[in-house]
Amino acid sequence: MTTSKHARAQRKAMYNAPLHKKRKMIASHLSEELFEKYGVRSLTVIKGDIVRIMRGDADMKDKEAEVVRIYTKEMKVSLEGINIKKADASEVSKKLHPSNLLIVKLNLSDQKRKEKLDFLSGGEV
Repeated sequence: MTTSKHARAQRKAMYNAPLHKKRKMIASHLSEELFEKYGVRSLTVIKGDIVRIMRGDADMKDKEAEVVRIYTKEMKVSLEGINIKKADASEVSKKLHPSNLLIVKLNLSDQKRKEKLDFLSGGEV
């Protein structure tokens, strides 16, 4: 990202990064079981992954849901069934930062993702 040690410069670089680099930054840690299986601590979040909410509102915390949409510009993720009510009583999906999530089940329908995990784990996925 940047070579600076300053937090403000790190944040500025993150917010001003091009979209192809921001997409790589949308990553979450893997659960203990997945970490032991693949030997990888974190992966980029993709649509179809099942995640657990680790931080946030008390009513949403520890819920598991599927990733429905990824907002690359905002660096946020939308989950199925996790909604908030607006002032006009309509519901909108809550956008969560991927650092507050834990990947519980991987979506392995993407061939490149399978190959990457196979390469990193040193075995067959």
